[in-house]
Order: sequence, then structure tokens, then C-alpha cells
Amino acid sequence: MNIAITNGLLLMPPAFRAGLNAWSRSDGTSGSPTWDSADNAGLVPADQDFGTCLEIYKQQTTTSIRFRGETPMIAGVYFRVSARVKLVAGAPCSARIAGWAGDGLRNHVTGLVETGTTVPLQSYGEPVEISAIVGVGSRQGVDMGWGTRPVYGHFGLDLVGANGGAIRVESIRIEDITSAFVPSLIDWVDVRDYGAVGDGVTNDRAAFIAADQASKGGSILVPEGTFFIDGDIGINAPIRFKGKIKTPTATKVSLLQSFDFPTYADAFGDETLGLKKALQALFGYTDHVTLDLCGRRVDLTEPLNIGELAPDLNGYSNRRVISNGSILAKAGSAWNGGSWNSQATYDPNDPLTLKNVLNVGAIEVGSRVLGAGVGREVYVNARDVSKKTLTLSQPLYGGAGTRQYTFERYRYMFDFSGVSQIDRLNFVDLDFNCEGVCSGIMLPAKGQMVAIRDCYMTRPKDRGITSIGRGCQDLLVDRCQFLSNEMELPAQQRNTIAINVNANDVKMRNNRFVRFAHFMVANGGGHIITGNHWFQGDGSGDGLRYAGLVMTLTNVQVTITGNYIDNASIEWTNEHSAFPDFTGNQYSFGGLTISGNTFLASNTVPWFTWLTVKPYGSGHFIHGLTVVGNVFKALYGEVQRIDRVDNSIADLDYNNMRNIQFEGNMFNGIQTYVSNPLLVTHDQNSAAKTWTLPVIEGLPFQGWVKSVQSVIAESAITRGNNVEVADLPWVQTQIGASRRQMRLNWTNAVKGRVSVYARMDRPA
Repeated sequence: MNIAITNGLLLMPPAFRAGLNAWSRSDGTSGSPTWDSADNAGLVPADQDFGTCLEIYKQQTTTSIRFRGETPMIAGVYFRVSARVKLVAGAPCSARIAGWAGDGLRNHVTGLVETGTTVPLQSYGEPVEISAIVGVGSRQGVDMGWGTRPVYGHFGLDLVGANGGAIRVESIRIEDITSAFVPSLIDWVDVRDYGAVGDGVTNDRAAFIAADQASKGGSILVPEGTFFIDGDIGINAPIRFKGKIKTPTATKVSLLQSFDFPTYADAFGDETLGLKKALQALFGYTDHVTLDLCGRRVDLTEPLNIGELAPDLNGYSNRRVISNGSILAKAGSAWNGGSWNSQATYDPNDPLTLKNVLNVGAIEVGSRVLGAGVGREVYVNARDVSKKTLTLSQPLYGGAGTRQYTFERYRYMFDFSGVSQIDRLNFVDLDFNCEGVCSGIMLPAKGQMVAIRDCYMTRPKDRGITSIGRGCQDLLVDRCQFLSNEMELPAQQRNTIAINVNANDVKMRNNRFVRFAHFMVANGGGHIITGNHWFQGDGSGDGLRYAGLVMTLTNVQVTITGNYIDNASIEWTNEHSAFPDFTGNQYSFGGLTISGNTFLASNTVPWFTWLTVKPYGSGHFIHGLTVVGNVFKALYGEVQRIDRVDNSIADLDYNNMRNIQFEGNMFNGIQTYVSNPLLVTHDQNSAAKTWTLPVIEGLPFQGWVKSVQSVIAESAITRGNNVEVADLPWVQTQIGASRRQMRLNWTNAVKGRVSVYARMDRPA
């Protein structure tokens, strides 16, 4: 590199023989006295070593010679100022290269090194070479590294020391030696060449910007050192780090051509901080959609609180992807959760608010709420300290009152609780190695189309994916595996939950969930749950089994198809209702389709059921349920039946059941075949006008006999004397104390065998 060629500049000052009026006796600035008028100097026309040269009789302690021309200071360019001098008579002295730095307003820039090494002149008549290298960058070998403040300099030399000597000076040379620092064939620039200091204190932002502008298709090198950058910066060129950078927390660093985790880890010298700054840039409206971990493992020492990294991120709807790597939680105090006990007042007419919350300022957004009347997976998604209120993710079923509550705050690898809304966020091909240290992902209070695809969530301490509001709208979880941190515990001792959702239209497809307390607690409707395998069993004999899937909305519009449901049940509740008793202006349980699934249980208690309905209030019924084409199988012991109503709080209204289809299912190791309509065969061995059939156990949820679909004679209907009759019976339903019997009424006393299709509902 040579600026005389590349920039068209002429660095070399004129020779002394061209006139001494170009040379100043002081700092070289305009108006300074020149050597042309000095009475202690003159030209020597024919020195045997120097030819035409300047001879000075030294009369001042520091005698200066400065070129009055303005030599430009250009970032990335280095030049050498040199001269040959010799002592010819009188007292010996010393010589050094020197300069004067000027800014764009032609003011002196102070605080810089403006002299080179001082060289003594000890022998008469012996030429001595003195030189110094000058440039913007403070690199090794540079005598005067001036940074970016000066835009030009006046250069020459100083004679220092004793007066009374005669010194001759050959013409001063200024030469471009950039190639000695930056070989001409390389395609990168060094930030030091553009004024970066790298002392960890000086703001090197301008130098990085200058290097980026000068790269012109090449890349940037950040050498060893700590380079402080204060103020948002975007680097367009590829960049490589041997040293590291340091920034205030709020400063965004966007490495636009090197936007990947390894580069950020190198840039900040720490994996956790590097990932934080990369995420800060990802959500800072850079040109990049994807943060690629490049197959690297990140050792994460603290939660990634996105709201703290990007405090101005109030709503974000641009697609963003975090992909291709492994994140490993490293144990430490940063993962310690919080727990607070407080008193608060709840009013069902304001169903998502806790009021008059004591010590509200201590309770963190994202805390899980526990207490009497609180359903599963209720979280705080907003807080108003001045009003002493907390906003909840779901209503409470316990009714009005002032109660004691507990608030537990878990720590997550990715915590979006401080961001109001994020849409179209994707986690792809990632290992979340929580290691029993932390939880996985906390979604924002609002959001849409968040996707977790081809990921592994391993051993989350408390939760895998948590929704504290409606940030789970249209959530997609595809082809992922969730492995519990409580594998070795009996099912009844587990507390970890893989996923909870509050909003609608969630897609759970082709995932695997192993030994959680629940794989999902789901409010909202319109969910599609297909192709998954969840198993909640343990190694204990006659072990208890719990819900894998918990649905907390009554009218769900949910499809559960093609799943492998292993030692776990589907539980259907309305625990997230502020008014859990049924009223005429709401829907009751309905809109659920369960088809084509494989249900398995092994070594479990006989009263286990795969489908449980648990009303949290009175008056509810089922008005739309399809259970068709499933396989139910019990191993190592029989199961009594596949379904039940948990009436520990309230029972269903069996008189209101309608539109329930239980058909085409296969049963193995199940004592009671359940169907609706249910085929019931009855043999009447003695003639009677009234046939009362036994209690029917096989209707879903042990419902009442609400209607009869058909009565078919499977043998001749005869009187007591075996004379055939052609009578048709009329039917009475809901007979007996259990209302699970029916009665056939004949015109005459008859006997025989009939098959009856009984229903526990009215289809319409």
C-alpha cells in the first residue's frame, strides 16, 4: 500500500536547496518564523556527505526545524520521517524527529507524543541517521501514534541539549511505509491502523467505523487488547477477533457479515455475554433473520432476560430464528428462583386481576401463583406497583375473597417475560441442556406463531416451555424431545411440567415427552395434538398414573389424533374459570375429538382411567365428544374401565348429555367395554310384560340411559306356552336409583332374547 499512488498525495517535502522559507524555526504553523531569515543558519552548497545541506549554529536549548506544509494524517497509513545529521564543530548535542499535530480547525491537538527517540551526536563529522514512524494507529514500532483527532501534522526535527555547536542537516524525508505494517497482498485491515487504542477505557467506536469503511470488500482484524465501544455500532465487513470488545449493557453491536455465535463469543471473550449481545443485535432490527450457533455448545451461566438485553423491545413481529447448537446451563447462584407469600383479594368479575397485593413490588412478573382456588399453571404476566395489582394469565376458580397466595419464580434459559409481544420467533435444531439447573423458555405475555422445531429439552428443573399470557397463540412444537428431570421419581412425586398454553390454535406434532408430572396443561381452543408420544409411568408395581394432557377449557375444539399415550391420562377440567358453576350463557364440556390413538398402561392400579372429566363447578355436562378408532391396552394387570368423572368437587349433569360418540375402539385387558351407543343383550327366560334390564356399566362415564337407538329380537319372542308373538315393546329409560337401567314394556307377557342399542345422551 502506498498513499502516494493510491491517494495521489505527495509526501516528500522540498529539499533545503529549494529555499528555506518552507521551513519553520518553531512549530511549522502559518506565520511562524522561517529559517530563510535566520542569522545563525545557512546553506552549505557541497558537503562531502550531504551535498547541499543546512548548517545551523545552535543557540537555543531546543532548536526546531519544521516543514510548513501540512502532511495529512490518514487512517491506515504509516509514514517515516527521517534525516541525516552530523556534528561539525563546537559543543555536542542530540537530535530527534518531531512534529506538531493539528485538527480540522487548525488548532493544536494536545496530549499526544510528538517526538521520536533522541539520538546523541558524539563524533565530529560522522553522519547519524535519525527517524521516527508516525501514524493514526498505536502499533508496535510506531513512535508517534496520534489516533483520529489530528488531520495533519508539521514534521521535521529538533536539536536538543548544549548550545554552541555547528550541526549540518541533510534534507528531511517523509516516506510512506504502510506496507511494512500492512502487506499489500492481504485483504484485511487492523482497527489499530484507524486509531483504536485497545486499553479498555478509550472509546474506540470511531476507529472501528473507520476500519469498516476502509475495508472495501476485505475483512477487519481486532488484535489483542480490550477495545471499549460506547454507542450502537454496525460493522458491515467480516470481522475476526484476537482481542475482545467491551461495551455498556445498552450498546448494540451488530456484526452484519459475521453474525453468528462463535464470532460474538470471541468478540466479548465470554460465551454467556457473547450470546447475550448476539441476541441483543438479533432483536435490534439488524439485517439478519437467523442467529446461528454454528454447531457450538454455549456454557450459559445465567438466564437470558431478553427484556433487559433489549429494553426498548416493546413489540416485535419480524421473523427471527435461533438455531444449530447446544446450550448447557452451568450451575450457579444466578439460577436461584424466588418465592414470596402474600395476601391478595380476588373478584371473579375482574377475573384476571389480584388486588390489594401485599408487598407487590417484590413479586416478579412470570411468577407462578399457588393457593386455594388456583388452578394449575396460573402465572403473573403484569404488575402495577402503584395500584398494588397483579395481572394473571388465567382466572381463579375459588370465588371472591381475600386469601394467602404463594408466588414462585423459576429461572429460564430464554426469558421473554420482560417483552410485551414477540411474533414469529423460531428455535430450531437446538439442545436445551437444562441439567436440572434451570427451566427452558418463558414466552412473552403476548405473541403469535412462536415455533420450537427439532429441539431437545433435557432435564428442565421446573418447566420446559412456559406461557404467562397469550404469547403461545398459534404455538408450534414439532419433532422435539422433552426429557424430565424427575425420571427416577414415582409419578405421584413429580412436579415438572413440559409445556403450558393459554391461547388458541396450538400445534403439538410428532414430539416425545418422558416422565413429567404433565406433558401439557392447555387452556385455549383449536389445538391439534397429533403424532406425539408421552409416557408418564414409573418402575413401581401397581403404580399411580396421572394426566399427561390436562385441558382446562370446557368447549375446546381440540383434536387428539394418532398419539401414543403411555401410562398417562387425558384430564378435562374447567379449573381456569372464574365462575366454575354452569350457567346458561356459557358452553359446557364439548368440542373434543380423540381418534386413532394408542393408549397403554402397565403395572398400574386397576382404577386408573385414560380419560377423566373433572368439573370444578356444578351443572356441567358433555355436549360434543368423539372417541373413535383408538386402542386401549392394559399390561400386567387389568384396568376396570377407560373413563371416569372425578366428582371430588362436583359431578356432571347426566340428564343434559348429548352428542357423544364412543365407537370403534379396541379394548385389551379392560374389564368394561365402553361405547355409545352401547349394544346390550338381554335374555328374558320367564314370560313377563315388563323386562327390566340390569344396570348398564358400559356407557361412557357411567352415564344414565338417556335413549334407546334400537331394539332387535335375536330370538323368537314367545308367550309362556312358546307361541310366537309379533309385538313391539315400548321403552322406558333412566330406570332405577342409578338411572342406568331401562325397561321394555310388552302388550303381553313374553320371553326371549333382545339386543338393544342404548345411549347415555341425546344426539341432537
